[in-house]
Formats: sequence, structure tokens, C-alpha cells
Amino acid sequence: MTEKELIEKSYKKYRGQDIDVYYNIDVCNHTGICSRENEIVFDPTSRPWILVDMAPVDEVIRVVRECPTGALKYKLKDEDEVGPD
Repeated sequence: MTEKELIEKSYKKYRGQDIDVYYNIDVCNHTGICSRENEIVFDPTSRPWILVDMAPVDEVIRVVRECPTGALKYKLKDEDEVGPD
């Protein structure tokens, strides 16, 4: 999937220096896994609620991959494809 496809599917982009995170509220079932896994990056009480650069890239990827619904996606700045698949 590409960034353009995510945006067309109503994912919101949260920009970071080396990685961007995308979130779709309509896909999320609000299990809270992301905020339990890393409450500094994913804090639903803050605005913006995703602070991408508050953790190393590999930590952000790890948490996004834990999302059971696919509501969270990521794209490294030097790649075209969005993950996880």
C-alpha cells in the first residue's frame, strides 16, 4: 500500500523525522494496545496524540506492528511502501 492509498482511505498522517505514522479512527477498535505499549508516543489524552519522534524508529515500528486492526501504519522516509502489510 502507498501513502496516497492510505490518505484516500482516511488515514491521518503524523510526521516524524525518519518515520511517519498513519492512523485511521474508523478502523481502530480502541483496544489501547498502542498506548499500553508506549504511552509516550501514543497518548490519547494529548493533542496530537501520536508523537512520532519521542521514541527510536524501531520502537515505533514495533508498537505499530502490535496493532490488531491495521488502524496504525508506518512509512520510513527513505521508502515508498507503507507497513505493516
